[in-house]
Amino acid sequence: MVHLTLYIRTYCHLCDDMQRALLPFRERFGFTLQLIDVDSDARLERRFDEKVPVLMAGEEEICHHFLDEEALRNYFSQQ
Repeated sequence: MVHLTLYIRTYCHLCDDMQRALLPFRERFGFTLQLIDVDSDARLERRFDEKVPVLMAGEEEICHHFLDEEALRNYFSQQ
């Protein structure tokens, strides 16, 4: 099973939007999704800061700010 990570901030409306936008893709592709609040770790805050939300597969960035559906489909076509 594929595991993706979504780096977020708890007060971020773009983060909420991306979480909702991922729902149909989770049903279609069956991946797990871990949510990590960048503000809980100074290293993550420095790394992602204003880039959140950031959707990652391991160290590979799929997209940030908004869900790039084409990039996500391309990622899964390579799996």
